[in-house]
Amino acid sequence: MQYISRYASPLGEILLAADEAGLTGLWFAGQKYFARGLDAAAAERETPVIAQAKQWLDGYFAGRAPACTPPLHPAGTPFQRAVWDILRAIPYGQTMTYGAVAAQLAAQRGVPRVSAQAVGGAVGRNPISILVPCHRVVGADGSLTGYAGGVDKKLALLTLEGADLTGLFVPRRGTAL
Repeated sequence: MQYISRYASPLGEILLAADEAGLTGLWFAGQKYFARGLDAAAAERETPVIAQAKQWLDGYFAGRAPACTPPLHPAGTPFQRAVWDILRAIPYGQTMTYGAVAAQLAAQRGVPRVSAQAVGGAVGRNPISILVPCHRVVGADGSLTGYAGGVDKKLALLTLEGADLTGLFVPRRGTAL
C-alpha cells in the first residue's frame, strides 16, 4: 500500500509518497513525470517515513545538509537504481556531470563505456527529487539541463546548497526549459 502527503516548500508544493519499506516518491507539483508509478489507490496519510522525510526537508530548506536520510524505496530498473545510487553519493553543494556519472557507472560495472544520454534518461526519471539529488548533475559544458522540476528549481536548489555556480549557465534552449 502506498501513502501520500503534501509538503509546502519554498519552491512550491511537493507530493511525497511512501510504502511500508520507505519513501517511493517526491515530486514538485506539475513536474515532468509527476507521480509516475504512484498507486491510484494511495491513501492520504502521514506515515513515519513521510514524517521523517518532511523533517529532512525542513532542515534542507533551512540551509542545512541533513545528516540522516529516511529509508528510500524507489521503483526502477537495475540501471536506473545504479545511477540513483551514484547520485546519492554526490556531496551536498557539489555537482557532477552526466559524463562523470556514466564513467563511474562503467567502472562499477567493468565495462568500457556507459552512455551519458542513458544516464540522463535515468536521472530524469528519478522518482525521489532532492533526496536523490538529481539537481546536482549538470551538462559537461556547465549547462543546467535535464531537471524534471524545471531549471529554475535546479538553480534554486544548487544556490540553497551553496554550490559553486561558476561556469554553470541556464541554456537558451534544451531539455531543461
